[in-house]
Amino acid sequence: MVLNFEEKHICKQSGARTGVLHINGRTYETPMFMPVGTQATVKTLAPEEIDEVSEGMILANTYHLWLQPGADIVAAHGGTKDFMKWNKGLLTDSGGFQVFSLSNNRKITEEGVHFKHHRSGAALFLSPEESIAVQEKLGADIIMSFDECPPFDSPYDYMKDSIARTSRWAARGKAAHKRENQALFGIIQGGPFDDLRERSLNDLLELDFDGYSIGGLSVGETKKEMYAVLDFITPKMPKDKPRYLMGVGTPDDLIEASIKGVDMFDCVNPTRLARHGSAYTADGAIPIKAARYKDDMGPLDADCACKVCTTYTRSYLRHLFKGEEMLGPRLVTYHNLHFLKQLMRSIRRAIEEDRLTDFRNTFFARFYGETK
Repeated sequence: MVLNFEEKHICKQSGARTGVLHINGRTYETPMFMPVGTQATVKTLAPEEIDEVSEGMILANTYHLWLQPGADIVAAHGGTKDFMKWNKGLLTDSGGFQVFSLSNNRKITEEGVHFKHHRSGAALFLSPEESIAVQEKLGADIIMSFDECPPFDSPYDYMKDSIARTSRWAARGKAAHKRENQALFGIIQGGPFDDLRERSLNDLLELDFDGYSIGGLSVGETKKEMYAVLDFITPKMPKDKPRYLMGVGTPDDLIEASIKGVDMFDCVNPTRLARHGSAYTADGAIPIKAARYKDDMGPLDADCACKVCTTYTRSYLRHLFKGEEMLGPRLVTYHNLHFLKQLMRSIRRAIEEDRLTDFRNTFFARFYGETK
């Protein structure tokens, strides 16, 4: 098996777990957050900077790389890692979420999905086999099954048919997958319906994937609804396989979902916020472009030891954004990812010391100004 996962410790206070993920000669401590490098780049950062602010595993997007520059061009470079000069861990999604969230005029058939390019309008088709073939060319360590990601509020009967089709697609994708140095995860769907989530999981368990992803969340549902799904499904997921919550990455969600047993996360939130001038600090996110920071000689976050906070003032960072200098988004992106890296390390430490609930309450009181 290319991937091996070990559960290390269960927090006596919260029930959260730490683990170790081994794949292709590298080891990753979990729970962990993976920065998103949609188009073979974590926006604004060079590979050596990504290394400094990540746990060594990032995500790239199958849909976007399939369309531009094309999987064959990436493969001609030796895969995504050589293409972007990244020498550590890489995960690719299946493209399913983008097909259903970005494209127009979709027609879902048993064979796959016919749809229009989200910009040019060109006719496209993606099937489970094609998604796997593209991901094999992209060369990630971990790849995803092709799934339908229906809206969270889809009617029960539609969701029931959808998960059955996604399960059939998962079987076809697994049969098509031949690359031995790639782990393949199945994706659990089912919206808010417990019985459908469990049915989706059981279908995937029969196929014996290397890991299991929880899909169809962070798509507009409330946090209460998302947490209810996690409360139900994660205890039923295998203990000896990694649990990956797709597209979730705000600080509160990272803590709450870790408590609920999730091991892996990704999200564009920290990098997208940074490009708009929103910076994480121990006392909450701050809008660095605000006038009150014009003559602020303090660091971005006095509790942070990253090179941004130990080098530059809030006043200078505000100046960069107001002057529309590219360095501003670069520096805040670096800081935001460093902040989440340190948060995940704090979560793991709190789990190992059986105090994650206390950590959550202390963090929330300061970052959000509230106690859970």
